[in-house]
Amino acid sequence: MSIAPIGIFDSGIGGLTVASAIRKLLPNESTIYFGDTARVPYGPKSPETVRRYAREILDWLLAQQVKAVVIACNTVTAHALDDLRSRSPVPVIGVIEPGARAAARATTRGKVGVIGTAGTIASGAYPRALLHARPDLQVTDRACPLFVPLVEEGWFDHEATRRVAEEYLAPMRQAGIDALVLGCTHYPMLKPLLRRVMGDEVQLIDSAEETARELADLLVELGLAAGVNSDATERWVATDDAARFARVGAVFMDGSPAPVEVVDLGGDARSGEGREVYP
Repeated sequence: MSIAPIGIFDSGIGGLTVASAIRKLLPNESTIYFGDTARVPYGPKSPETVRRYAREILDWLLAQQVKAVVIACNTVTAHALDDLRSRSPVPVIGVIEPGARAAARATTRGKVGVIGTAGTIASGAYPRALLHARPDLQVTDRACPLFVPLVEEGWFDHEATRRVAEEYLAPMRQAGIDALVLGCTHYPMLKPLLRRVMGDEVQLIDSAEETARELADLLVELGLAAGVNSDATERWVATDDAARFARVGAVFMDGSPAPVEVVDLGGDARSGEGREVYP
């Protein structure tokens, strides 16, 4: 048993869907969520830059004495998972492998679609993970860069979002997929709309939920799970614009993740202390 917190990080706010899934499944676990809002988005950045940013965040989380680290970002998982695992003394899990395994189990036709950011799709990480789980799969993937700003605008059921989704998902419908991996942590917020566009016969695979389940199993396996009577705490950290983090985060978490600390990875990260709190 361990009462140490779980570290969760993302390039920004989208990873709060993973934090929310972990909160629901593991209510006794304490968490620290780190959103790199000063440097978001990671999707268009080079793999080398993504790995450098991820190392800095890992070092910060380790300084907070976390017992495990969850990469709540598909782009970081695609480019930096192996690197972070080699550097970390605590377990590190990403969001790609759990989602891929779930999709491989869910499909009956053997046809799976994947949508994500430009960086995640360009990495080829999902097709590799899917084919590793089930070599006979046919995978159709597509970058959907407009979904993130639409989600952060709160346009979950807006006509503009529906039209964008129709355009992005046309190749998926043409390919006859029956499982669609939501390969960006923002995308679960669009589930109702995506379900209407794709139809009820297509299963939507939420990597956030699958990652939370994998984390729960891992903590039990390693004897790191908190006790049932543990008092869970939540800590929210950003690298910029705490007010916006709290405002948009409230949508993801069914209530504001405030107070939000602001940490400068180039300055006060070594102390682990935030330089600002909102509100």
